[in-house]
Amino acid sequence: MSNIRNQSKNEEYCLEGTNVTLSYKYSRTATAADYFYWYRQDTAQRPEFLMYISGGGYTRKEDSINTRLNVTLNEEKDRLDLKISSAEVTDSALYYCADNSSL
Repeated sequence: MSNIRNQSKNEEYCLEGTNVTLSYKYSRTATAADYFYWYRQDTAQRPEFLMYISGGGYTRKEDSINTRLNVTLNEEKDRLDLKISSAEVTDSALYYCADNSSL
């Protein structure tokens, strides 16, 4: 079971058509054995898997995921950024980042 930790911000606002970045601050430096999973959840729906990134920088997206979503690991390997390009009203949701550190 993965841990879900508190995100650095509770809410993020942007104008439609602009870019928005959601960040997850990791408690230590990520290693190649660490995996981070991004999910989104619409109101009254189950969480939907979006993509994951390893501590080594390998990423994999769900096949149906829009190309406007990208995830990166910063140089220090302690923060992950989910970037939504050209945000749309339909991007409004609750986003989660979970890691495998409790496995």
